[in-house]
Order: sequence, then C-alpha cells, then structure tokens
Amino acid sequence: MPTLLVVEDEPVLLETLEYNLQREGYQVLTATDGWTAVEIARRERPDLVILDVMLPGIDGFEVCRMLRRDSTVPILILTARTEEVDKVVGLEMGADDYVTKPFSMRELLARVRALLRRERMLREELAAERAQGRERLVFGDLVIDDASRTVYRRGEPVSLKPKEYDLLLFLARHRGMVLSRDLILERVWGWDFIGGSRTVDVHIRWLREKLEDDPANPTRIVTVRGVGYRFEG
Repeated sequence: MPTLLVVEDEPVLLETLEYNLQREGYQVLTATDGWTAVEIARRERPDLVILDVMLPGIDGFEVCRMLRRDSTVPILILTARTEEVDKVVGLEMGADDYVTKPFSMRELLARVRALLRRERMLREELAAERAQGRERLVFGDLVIDDASRTVYRRGEPVSLKPKEYDLLLFLARHRGMVLSRDLILERVWGWDFIGGSRTVDVHIRWLREKLEDDPANPTRIVTVRGVGYRFEG
C-alpha cells in the first residue's frame, strides 16, 4: 500500500489522522514541524503528503514550495483559514488539493484516494505508452507524436528545436503537476548540465510563443509562483 506523510502539529489531530489512515491500509509517516517534514519527504519519498498550513518553524506553504523543487509527489494541504486567497496560494505553491478545517474524515480519505488514483493512472498510462514504443498525446488542438517527434497545433506542424520538444514532452507527460525549475533542468537537460534555471525560463518562453494564443497570458503552460511551471494541456 502507498506510504503517506502526515505533517500536523496538533497532537490529537495527528493521532486521529494516523489511526484512520492506517485503518485504510496505508503506511503512515508523521512530522510535527516543517523542517522535519522536508527531511522525511526527501529521505523516504512518500506517495502522498498531507500537509497542515500552520506549522512551527516554516509554514506549510514553504514546505510545499521546497518539496516541489525536486518532487511531483501529490500534496493535500489542510488549512483552518477560510480566505479564498489562502487556498489559491496553496495551489500556486504546488499543492494538488486542499481540505479546510474542520473536515470529515470521510471527505479527507476520499480526496486521498482520488489523488493516489490519479497519480497511479498517470504512471500506468505512461508505462503502457512507453512499452508500446509509441506515444501520442492529444490536448485539444495540440498533438504530440513521440514516434516521429512531431508536434501539431490546429492540424499544422509546429517547428520545435530538439530541446524545446524534450521540454514540452516532459511537461505534457506530467500534465497538471507542478514542476520546479530544478526538477525540469535535471530531467530534460541532465544533472551534469552547467547552465542555470534561467535556461528553463527561456525555453518556456519560446514554447509559449509557438503554442499559446496569447503568450503574455498563457493557458497551456502556466507559471506557479515561486516554484516553476504546470502544463494544463
């Protein structure tokens, strides 16, 4: 069963979450502060993180931002705040979903299952496509044909440089996931690339000029403030 990391500084709630998640069959790791959460997440590589916003040390938003530098792990944030802006900030920092306190355990478990199911389906689809030796991704009027390394928009081929294509394919394979600049740089350019993350920004700009109706207000490749980018399709 998947391993979940629960980050919560309220002892009673942490114990309740741990108990109920274990009853569902999940392996559960716990942390009560932000720095410990980051350390455990990077060491243990959990399948999902349940993250409280109000934490001692660094808050949940900062933890989320730090995890997104090198991981696409699904993140579900817990917040006692009701302001819409806080929910938006959490999503912009890279969270995949949120639950506002107080919440029902049934709702939280349903959201956990949904996030894990989405992650599993993405991985299975990608594995199947790779096993077939062919991959064709379709996002509305945008088609990426990996067999021929060709991209079409509105039925017309789009001329991309090799690294532009590699970047687009990586983003498309992780649709809906927040990807940090460092992670993109490592996976697309390689860990030994000597350039900086500015390289990613430049290539993103070039892709937007070729794929967006309004590159200044992109809808396919969106910026996640302070973290990186998310491909919406």
